[in-house]
Amino acid sequence: MDVSADRKLFLGARVKRLRRDRGLTQTAMAGDLGVSPSYLNHIERNQRPVSAQLLLRLADAYDVDLRTLGQTGVAGEADLAEVLADPLFKGLEVPRHELVQLVDDAPGAAEAIVRLYRAFAEQRDKTRAALIEGGQAADAPSPADWVRDHVQSRANYFPELDGLGETLHAALDPNMTGEGCEALARVRLATRHNLAVKVMPAEVMVEWTRRFDPHRRRLLLSETLDHSSRAFAIAYQLALAEHDAGLNALADAARPPDATTRALLKVSLTNTLAAAILMPYAAFQRMAEATGYDIARLQTRFAVSFEQVAHRLTTLSRPTARGVPFFLMRVDQAGNVSKRYAAGAFPFARFGGACPRWRLHSAFRTPERLVTQIIETPDGRRWFTLARTVDRQGHDGFGERYDLAIGLGCELKDAHRLVYARGLDLTAPEVTPIGPACRLCHRHPCAERAAPPVDRVLAVDDWSKSVSPYPFGAA
Repeated sequence: MDVSADRKLFLGARVKRLRRDRGLTQTAMAGDLGVSPSYLNHIERNQRPVSAQLLLRLADAYDVDLRTLGQTGVAGEADLAEVLADPLFKGLEVPRHELVQLVDDAPGAAEAIVRLYRAFAEQRDKTRAALIEGGQAADAPSPADWVRDHVQSRANYFPELDGLGETLHAALDPNMTGEGCEALARVRLATRHNLAVKVMPAEVMVEWTRRFDPHRRRLLLSETLDHSSRAFAIAYQLALAEHDAGLNALADAARPPDATTRALLKVSLTNTLAAAILMPYAAFQRMAEATGYDIARLQTRFAVSFEQVAHRLTTLSRPTARGVPFFLMRVDQAGNVSKRYAAGAFPFARFGGACPRWRLHSAFRTPERLVTQIIETPDGRRWFTLARTVDRQGHDGFGERYDLAIGLGCELKDAHRLVYARGLDLTAPEVTPIGPACRLCHRHPCAERAAPPVDRVLAVDDWSKSVSPYPFGAA
């Protein structure tokens, strides 16, 4: 957060939210900050700017990361801009500064607008599908979207699970090397929980890569799993065996809307704990910093896969030991997005895919090779990104190998901490402008455009041809 002396920061709504989240009165918070209650009242009403000195007091008194002071949930400027791109709002021009002001001054209202639009859009899509197919439209929201939004509202950080994971890893592997963790986890499952692990032929497992047989007390794993996927499956079962009650409590505390969503959330939380067992927070974060976030070295040290390391890098938000705030996206060769996670800001649209100008897609042409790129999003922010193909878990030989690609990135200002940026001129880099999903992108001309923006009129004539297949006019 910029706290330079020449910029006045009016953060009343955020300070008020911080106070209310901690159950404090204005008098109590004013005492903690060394100001008068009336002065704090003026700040909360945006009648006084927040000084740099007061920001530092806030950070010290309440362990607040100044970079994330304004984060509330999943709603932000990009979310609101995406909502307003719907043809429903055609003719209603809302300038960017108004969106920024709404997010800053009334974050709850911004979140309410986005949630209301999502509910409307989902119901609209269901109604259209019902009319076309003659089916019955359901009222429940998408469980996958709800879980993804909940995880992102926590910045993909669950300190409770990180603590449990560190304790359990230390019990398995006191040297914190990651070597032999799978074998030690098998022993713990057998001795403490009377549970055996058995690798089964793919013909027996059929569609399943992992299956627990509670009657025979066996964890069955498909032979199609590689070493790192097998280790993760065993860690997942160990997480359930040791901390099922805690995982249930955490899932219930999130108040998911239905049983299906709760079940999916619990799977997500258990995956998080499994990753914390294999890659304990403190040891993983220390090595990441020491090696310049060298993914290959992290893979070797903790005996995990590229994707498992990449995913873990998006969770390093411990206040006393923060990592680079990465975002992650996983796509298949058709462009379908199956994972989106972020420790901080996320530069891509929730409702669409990734821009074809991002080299995430070109990674399929060079399997297993790491591709770097500096991109610029329409808001002017720049990002350093890595992309590489990975195998799908449980690859069965019928599909192609490396049919998924992982995109990992951080803001350009953090790129100097990465080994992959060494030797690059980060002050005057070569930058590729990209956009959100084509239907929301206003960049023109663009030869890679797959669809026109939903809020623009096509500009087609007989006399000229643009490099873009969908030229469009101004708003």
